[in-house]
Amino acid sequence: MHQLVKDLLAGNKRAAARLISLIENEDSQKRDLLRQIYPHTGKAFVVGITGAPGAGKSSLVDRLLQQIRADGLTAGIIAVDPTSPFSGGAILGDRIRMQDHTLDGGIFIRSMGTRGSLGGLSRATREAIQVLDAFGKDMIIVETVGVGQSEVDIVKTADSTVVVLTPAGGDSVQTIKAGIMEIADIFVINKADLPGAERTETEISMMLDMGGEKAWRPPVVSTVSVNGDGVPLLWKSMQEHRDYLTGSERLIEVRQQRVRRELTEQVEYLVKSKIWEDVRDTIELDSLVEKISQRKEDPYSAAGDLLKKINFYGKQQKEGG
Repeated sequence: MHQLVKDLLAGNKRAAARLISLIENEDSQKRDLLRQIYPHTGKAFVVGITGAPGAGKSSLVDRLLQQIRADGLTAGIIAVDPTSPFSGGAILGDRIRMQDHTLDGGIFIRSMGTRGSLGGLSRATREAIQVLDAFGKDMIIVETVGVGQSEVDIVKTADSTVVVLTPAGGDSVQTIKAGIMEIADIFVINKADLPGAERTETEISMMLDMGGEKAWRPPVVSTVSVNGDGVPLLWKSMQEHRDYLTGSERLIEVRQQRVRRELTEQVEYLVKSKIWEDVRDTIELDSLVEKISQRKEDPYSAAGDLLKKINFYGKQQKEGG
């Protein structure tokens, strides 16, 4: 076993940080390290915190950490921040908001840039969750970047999903449009001291009523993260949803679906990587891009020609018999 993995399993915080960095940077050892880590995962409960930018997700997580630690549980936080499409850098502001917990040995906070991934999560987020799971954290909270209506990737990653809205900001309307109702296990109306909070709660409740009877009806919790109002009730609702999942064996089903998606996505990633590796070895891409830019070639024909040149179709026929 790799020494980094041994150190991680022994509770070394520096090893956890180093492993996540290797994963983010697509290190050549990444697959082997994840293979060694995987048997030690599956114990942590993963909660996704999602919602529009400015809804107060980071401040809410900061308050939640106080509740989690008061109950004697440990927590890992993955806060995903947007990456600049120009510089490739990210302003990791979520870590600043949670800095009061950085000296707490029971809490591990990691900020990650999206690095071009859509849907509110970094591509390496799921692998970072595995690291923190093997690290021994009881709870893992993933705070998404806050990209609006397309932000539904978290449901593929978390056991429980918390959608954070704000009053009088059109958020409830956006929720109906985006279909986030279907991914939310708990609704939070943060900044509930602002005008319009009651109306937003009523709109969400009406929306849930239109969805018909379900085994789990998402509760609607009002909070004010600035002073912590409503956060104990949110923590209670999160525990109740965890108990519902474990009591109904729904958690097993949720995690099996996640494994299926992870397997499918990993196969797709490997196939895509192999194809591009063959393309780069065979074709002068810059020259081809220049031809397409000058309208001497079209991207549709060029893509098909690329696959022919690496004998992709021939390989498919051979493998299919």
